[in-house]
Amino acid sequence: MKTESLKRTISVVVPILNEEAGIDALRSKLSNLEGVFGSLDTLEFVLVDDGSTDRTRERLESSFGSNTCCRIVSHATNQGVGAAFRTGFAHATGSIVCTIDADCTYEPERLKDLVNMLDSTGADIAVASPYHPEGKIEDIVGWRIFVSKVCSAIYRLISPVKLYTYTSIFRAYRHSVTKTVSFEANGFVSAAEIIIRASQQGYQVVELPLTLRGRKVGTSKMRVLRTIRTHLAMMAGVVSRQIQQHLPGETEERRSTYVRTGSGLATPRIESAGSASVGLSGKE
Repeated sequence: MKTESLKRTISVVVPILNEEAGIDALRSKLSNLEGVFGSLDTLEFVLVDDGSTDRTRERLESSFGSNTCCRIVSHATNQGVGAAFRTGFAHATGSIVCTIDADCTYEPERLKDLVNMLDSTGADIAVASPYHPEGKIEDIVGWRIFVSKVCSAIYRLISPVKLYTYTSIFRAYRHSVTKTVSFEANGFVSAAEIIIRASQQGYQVVELPLTLRGRKVGTSKMRVLRTIRTHLAMMAGVVSRQIQQHLPGETEERRSTYVRTGSGLATPRIESAGSASVGLSGKE
């Protein structure tokens, strides 16, 4: 059992865009989450308003502004979920850093299970996996699930780590991962990019079967065709690099691998696959 001296901080990063109608539900869910973790862990919430144009920022201030466990950070304009992650990671102080969807389509209470999985396996990243044989999907439009499953299936073929789900942003990371894994995508493809880059740096990734449910409040912000295009660009970049690394006559510099460094990635750029206008809170 943890003693008081070993009490740790767990950061929960929440990217948010135009979720005015869902802030009350988010506050309730995060309050419940504090009860789930109990007194052995301290929670801090990093709420990243990614350039909302409705009353989201105002509602965040009124609902969370007086809570000393909450930090509200804002982008002046919408930059995308990947950019919101980078901002959230920069402000997170916990030894474990979690990310959740603002619309709570995964039950936030299940973060406890992801953190427990890190503790029990010694892994560096735990990912929610609705596409795992034991995972579930409820009330999600069929064609969107099809697109997401196809993306995950292709990533499974070309990625150095074999998972069932690469597109879920409901995750738990060790702090070292968020500080040493650089990623460039601004949109939803950032979820896959983080996994690929982390695994190439030697970090261990595990997945937990969970249930993904359709959102109850508000509408999805994801621009589907643009998101598909950025996934294809990411996949092409990964395959191209793998081919280049196996070409005869390639220099050691051209074949440079991903390594853990305190300042980020010592590697050529992955083809940029993000767009500032991709948006947040959709499911891929």
